[in-house]
Amino acid sequence: MTIFVRRLVAAVTLGAALAGCGDSRSTTGLSAARSAPASPAAKASAAATAPGARAPGPPPTTAAGPAGLTPVFERARSTAGEKTVALTFDADMTADQGPRAARGERFDNPALISSLRRLKVPSTVFMTGRWAEEYPDQARSIGTDPLFEIANHSYSHHAFKSPCYGLPALDDKAARSDVERAFAAFRKAGARNTVPYFRFPGGCYDDRALRALAPAGVTAVQWDVVSGDAFATDADAVAEQVLAGVRPGSVVVMHCTRSAAPVTGEAVEQIVPELRRRGYRFVKVSELIER
Repeated sequence: MTIFVRRLVAAVTLGAALAGCGDSRSTTGLSAARSAPASPAAKASAAATAPGARAPGPPPTTAAGPAGLTPVFERARSTAGEKTVALTFDADMTADQGPRAARGERFDNPALISSLRRLKVPSTVFMTGRWAEEYPDQARSIGTDPLFEIANHSYSHHAFKSPCYGLPALDDKAARSDVERAFAAFRKAGARNTVPYFRFPGGCYDDRALRALAPAGVTAVQWDVVSGDAFATDADAVAEQVLAGVRPGSVVVMHCTRSAAPVTGEAVEQIVPELRRRGYRFVKVSELIER
C-alpha cells in the first residue's frame, strides 16, 4: 500500500468515528507536510526534559514553509538503527462545553496521566485553552512535569478550515487570536513546559490556514498513526491499531478526554510495554522535530 493510500485510509477511518462531534480529526492538506532543519523559537518557553532526553533549552521548530506558510510536521525522518515514537494526546474541550463540565461530564483523564507517569513515557499533550481553564491544577501539574510538554490545540477547538466535520469555523484574524488565547491560558494556569507546536482541530487545514497561523510562530503537528481511540470501547482494538501502524519516527494521535476516549488508558497499558519489547524508545514531539 502506498504512503498516500495509507494516509487516506487512516483519515477516512478516523473521520468516520468522529463525524458530528467537536472532537474530530482529518488529514486534509497532507501534501503540505514537510520538515526542515531545526531553528530556535524566540517566543517559546524553555521546555524541561526527562532524563536521557535532549538538553534543556528552547524547543526546536521547523523552518518556515514555502511562501511564508506555517511549517507542518508529520513524522520524523528514519535514522538507521534508531526506533523512536511519540505518543501525543489531545486534551479537547470547546469553548461552549462549560455547562456540560458543570453537569459532571469529564473532559480530563487524570488516570491516563498517572499511567504515563508510572510507565515513564515522555509525551506531548495538545491542550485547548478551554481545557486548561477548566482544569488549571492539572494543566499546571502536566506543564511542570519534565516528562511532558504542552502544545497548543487552539482555545476553542473551532475549525481553521471549512468544512471540518461540522466544527464552527474561524476567520483568519480570529484563528490567530484563538491560538494566542490558548497560550495565555497555559501561562495563567502555571504551565511552564509549553512548546511552539500547534495541532489543528479536526486535523483540517489548507494553505489559507497555514498562512493565517504563520505570525504565531508555531509548527503545525499532524500524525502518521491514527489510534482510533475516540469513542472506542475496545482497548484491545485500539492497541492493535497503534501497534500495527507504528514505524520509526511515528507520531501517534490519541486523546486525553475521558468522555470521548474512555479506553485510552487501558490501550496505553498494552501499547507501551509491547513497543518497548520491539526496541522502541518513547520521545516527545520536540525530540522528533530536533532530528
